[in-house]
Amino acid sequence: MELSDANLQTLTEYLKKTLDPDPAIRRPAEKFLESVEGSQNYPLLLLTLLEKSQENVIKVCASVTFKNYIKRNWRIVEDEPNKICESDRIAIKANIVPLMLSSPEQIQKQLSDAISIIGREDFPQKWPDLLTEMVNRFQSGDFHVINGVLRTAHSLFKRYRHEFKSNELWTEIKLVLDAFALPLTNLFKATIELCSTHANDASALKVLFSSLILIAKLFYSLNFQDLPEFFEDNMETWMTNFHSLLTLDNKLLQTDDEEEAGLLELLKSQICDNAALYAQKYDEEFQPYLPRFVTAIWNLLVTTGQEVKYDLLVSNAIQFLASVCERPHYKHLFEDQNTLTSICEKVIVPNMEFRAADEEAFEDNSEEYIRRDLEGSDIDTRRRAACDLVRGLCKFFEGPVTGIFSGYVNSMLQEYAKNPSVNWKHKDAAIYLVTSLASKAQTQKHGITQANELVNLTEFFVNHIQPDLKSATVNEFPVLKADGIKYIMIFRNQVPKEQLLVSIPLLINHLQAESIVVHTYAAHALERLFTMRGTNNATLITAAEMAPFVEVLLTNLFKALTFPGSSENEYIMKAIMRSFSLLQESIIPYIPSVITQLTQKLLAVSKNPSKPHFNHYMFESICLSIRITCKANPEAVGSFEEALFLVFTEILQNDVQEFIPYVFQVMSLLLEMHKNEIPSSYMALFPHLLQPVLWERTGNIPPLVRLLQAYLERGASTIASAAADKIPGLLGVFQKLIASKANDHQGFYLLNSIIEHMPPESVDQYRKQIFILLFQRLQNSKTTKFIKSFLVFINLYCVRYGALALQEIFDSIQPKMFGMVLEKIIIPEIQKVSGQVEKKICAVGITKILTECPPMMDTEYTKLWIPLLQALIGLFELPEDDTIPDEEHFIDIEDTPGYQTAFSQLAFAGKKEHDPVGQMVNNPRIHLAQSLHKLSTACPGRVLSMLSTSLNAEALQYLQGYLQAASVSLL
Repeated sequence: MELSDANLQTLTEYLKKTLDPDPAIRRPAEKFLESVEGSQNYPLLLLTLLEKSQENVIKVCASVTFKNYIKRNWRIVEDEPNKICESDRIAIKANIVPLMLSSPEQIQKQLSDAISIIGREDFPQKWPDLLTEMVNRFQSGDFHVINGVLRTAHSLFKRYRHEFKSNELWTEIKLVLDAFALPLTNLFKATIELCSTHANDASALKVLFSSLILIAKLFYSLNFQDLPEFFEDNMETWMTNFHSLLTLDNKLLQTDDEEEAGLLELLKSQICDNAALYAQKYDEEFQPYLPRFVTAIWNLLVTTGQEVKYDLLVSNAIQFLASVCERPHYKHLFEDQNTLTSICEKVIVPNMEFRAADEEAFEDNSEEYIRRDLEGSDIDTRRRAACDLVRGLCKFFEGPVTGIFSGYVNSMLQEYAKNPSVNWKHKDAAIYLVTSLASKAQTQKHGITQANELVNLTEFFVNHIQPDLKSATVNEFPVLKADGIKYIMIFRNQVPKEQLLVSIPLLINHLQAESIVVHTYAAHALERLFTMRGTNNATLITAAEMAPFVEVLLTNLFKALTFPGSSENEYIMKAIMRSFSLLQESIIPYIPSVITQLTQKLLAVSKNPSKPHFNHYMFESICLSIRITCKANPEAVGSFEEALFLVFTEILQNDVQEFIPYVFQVMSLLLEMHKNEIPSSYMALFPHLLQPVLWERTGNIPPLVRLLQAYLERGASTIASAAADKIPGLLGVFQKLIASKANDHQGFYLLNSIIEHMPPESVDQYRKQIFILLFQRLQNSKTTKFIKSFLVFINLYCVRYGALALQEIFDSIQPKMFGMVLEKIIIPEIQKVSGQVEKKICAVGITKILTECPPMMDTEYTKLWIPLLQALIGLFELPEDDTIPDEEHFIDIEDTPGYQTAFSQLAFAGKKEHDPVGQMVNNPRIHLAQSLHKLSTACPGRVLSMLSTSLNAEALQYLQGYLQAASVSLL
């Protein structure tokens, strides 16, 4: 695409259409942009638009489109075409920083993100002047520019907070510190001075405080991995100023908004984070400053109101206290009983209260409430922080703290009992207090794993939790119901099994509650209980114990999906999946209605898939229905195909990218249920599966390969007779996959199925070409993964067509090639093969080469006979060689940036491991002994003399063991 006005105009029109709410206009426009994004100059056209367009909406749209384009395409993935040409890359890097700094804030943010995505790949090696260009802008004195630089630096450096330590990382951080630490410190000091100069100018203070927040965030990122020498030397400057900012209160910076945190709150919360980092990681160096920070933060907590805008500040301040009270050499600060009482009374209890804002979220923004409360993304909530502080204090003062709180819990419960309908929040706080007191260690998978001995959890459960859940109306006191259900969920390992069994019908009943939080918690609690393990790793709750509840459980779960706001509730769908998995054949009578409801849901969500977890569990549930029913009645597969194929066809025709990999997996499962023939409905689809466009998307590759394998396993002869013209297409897919380091193993899966199942005559004409392709790849880029797959393939070929056929095909490509492959690949590398079935294939293949290939006995190949036998005994007896050369690292498909529908494997569509030599050979060691015996009968004396002169003693000993076990001897 040229940089012309006409192209700019076209692009403007299409960008406008992508904002249209009507999918009939929006979708084609998105498809058009997708089709041109590979063209040269496309990103430069977007940058020109966001700089020069007269319409603000187009500028913003161009900036977002540009950022997403960079996210999808900037990383260069090995074996895949470079999606952005070099000249565009150079032009982008040359122009983006000045453009970002001169753009309005809304666009600046998008470009700043784009710079950090590019920086993640190219900085510092391929973009060495980025830092200098940024630091130089500090001198401009223009805070719009300075904040642009700080924002970009923050998005570039914040990854230091969660990167693993490595030399590469240290080198990069050192380079950044050398260039950035001093200018940042000078900017910090200058900004603080400007704050006092402009103390009465509200608009100036807003800009300056935005800078201070970014500077404080950068301080956190640059100090996270280790304490840099520069910051240690300048600790006085930073800590004194941080301390004075914590105690600062400027009326001009106070906001009237009760919800949104103002600049002052954001700055103070970041400083609390910075102080907590130093208190935790660099406590020795930070010791002189700690007491004044504790005092300042304590005062902050006691004087800050309950409004939502202070939540982040209060939670970070409490987290600071929590991190300090856990350190052994700070414990003297908290030892005094009065201090503990004061902390409990003034900090913990007030911040555990259920506020009006929480009640609002519970009712009107349930998804966010659940995410925070259940999934632990409530890191910045007051309750979570107060809970962490209780845990921290219990580390050294468990007895006194439990004593203080028991009093509070009892008085709260008494208040509740006086007038439940008015005082229910007291009980809510009491339950929360008990939970935070009792839980010492917790995991997502097992709930609480370690509990406070001083709290009787079962007694509390029976007296205070169960009565709420047993009440006749499921809709009264929804918050307390949710608390009670969460209590069961968290303490499921501490409460005895009989109490859990009493709870199950109560939980099933609460699936009918109108409150989204309550029915979601009920579904989640059931799902967690169903995954608990008892003795012998069996599920704690058995299908027999669930028998009386099957019908009501399934009815209520599916009914819960019809509540407003829960039509795509992932917790309910996960509970459906887990119920199927636990109940197994008890669900068969309900399958007709269940599968109808699942397919209707599938059809509805395929119109606009937006909840990946929900969709995943829905497909898992479909797979379970198929597996459980067809295990009892294989004939039932037809009725599933009837129910599902209409929806599947629609998904494939509309190219619903998110669902296509799932559809292929379910189809594989269905096809594998057929015994030995392929129904015509599948054959009609076969040619479409070979279309190159389907194979372009990485997420389609694993399920498509499996589906083609199912076609080959069930109907190779049908393909050979009715679709022989498609065999070149099948091999074309293999050729594409084998060329990619990331997908070559998938190519081998396909090739192995072709060799194993297709009638030999149907692939005769292609065999030599297949081997030539494999050798070309071996020459160009030999990786451990490729070698392992290659070894399995040639041994499978040998098992299928015979050792002589293998030797002949190698030597027809190039004389003496067979010997080279044995000497250079099979003998030295066979130890790398992993997996039981793979090792067995190789063992049987090598045994055939040793005992059924005449040239091995009487040509120049004979010298390789003993080394090959030695390698085979090594494969049996030595540990697997799992070393991988340093220069080899495979990029994980899941790792590539951008929204690529990655392949998500369905656990319940799993494929049974298939053993192609299972029928023929049970024990490969005994098979070797029997085959050697047969060979020695055919040429007496030869085998024994070779063994006695050349095989090493240890290998000979193993071999004698095999011969004994097989009850044969060599002649």
